[in-house]
Amino acid sequence: MQQGSRGAHHEAHTDAPYHVNDDGNVAARIELFAHRVAEYKAWVGHCTAAGIAQAVAERLVIRGKKRMVIPSDLPDSWLSPGVEYIRDSQLDRTVIAGMDGVLSGAALGIAQTGTIVLDGGRFQGRRMISLLPDYHLCIIRAQDIVGVVPEAFAQLATTRQTPIQPYTFISGPSATSDIELNRVEGVHGPRTLDVFIVD
Repeated sequence: MQQGSRGAHHEAHTDAPYHVNDDGNVAARIELFAHRVAEYKAWVGHCTAAGIAQAVAERLVIRGKKRMVIPSDLPDSWLSPGVEYIRDSQLDRTVIAGMDGVLSGAALGIAQTGTIVLDGGRFQGRRMISLLPDYHLCIIRAQDIVGVVPEAFAQLATTRQTPIQPYTFISGPSATSDIELNRVEGVHGPRTLDVFIVD
């Protein structure tokens, strides 16, 4: 009897629908994304498109950051006074690693998992600049936040530039665990992640 019960349970489980998109509630999607990102020990804030520079300025003051590497195409309207911004034009890795942090945009956000996706596209720059500095301030538009993982991959497939294009999936600050399960941050990316959602 128990074996038959397990079989019935397994059959019911396989018939469950596979969600390839969310219910379309934009406000709920953004709220879920912010909540999930914060669960990963990242800081999350909101700003308007016109208020990005002010929001960036305030956050960098709080973090005490003075020298930031930025993608070569990052808009001047995002930049705040009082900070030295170095545009990446094939900067050496030692120069990038020596910066206080990186300011970038993002390709997508995934609400289901609280994940930020970088594909090297507009306002994101080379993969290296998002991995070497110890601090990442990421700007993501609310309209670029999708509900579930299949939506993200479907959208990325439409913007892929090359068959071997690298993607970076960020779910909170870089962290791993050693053999004794002690959490270690900053092993393969920034130890500190701040995110602004542009409403």
